[in-house]
Amino acid sequence: MRKTISTTQAPAAIGPYSQAVQVGNTLFASGQLGIDPTTGDFVAGGVKEQTEQAFVNINAILSEAGFSINDVVKTTVFLADMATFAEMNEVYASKFEGTFPARSAVAVKTLPKNGLVEIEVIAIKEA
Repeated sequence: MRKTISTTQAPAAIGPYSQAVQVGNTLFASGQLGIDPTTGDFVAGGVKEQTEQAFVNINAILSEAGFSINDVVKTTVFLADMATFAEMNEVYASKFEGTFPARSAVAVKTLPKNGLVEIEVIAIKEA
């Protein structure tokens, strides 16, 4: 069964996509930028602050679907500049306990709204 997940605790989609889609016990969450959902603007600061906010948004989506960060099995991190990898990675590492999920991290030419980082996740709820 396919279910669309949406919460006002994370930024609304800025295009023709869903915040997340759940199929059975698997959740596919769209990439999250460092945007504060109450203002619609990026949080102040640099890649560290945007990474923190991206995780706030990810957690809001996970929670809305009845998942937690511990259910995340795969992430993809998109960076506007690979030179900021260490800063992003410092924040990223603090968000998981125990085993880290599988991850890809790539630099892209530009991100939506000229963000510095975007993170998408796949989570699986074990029975």
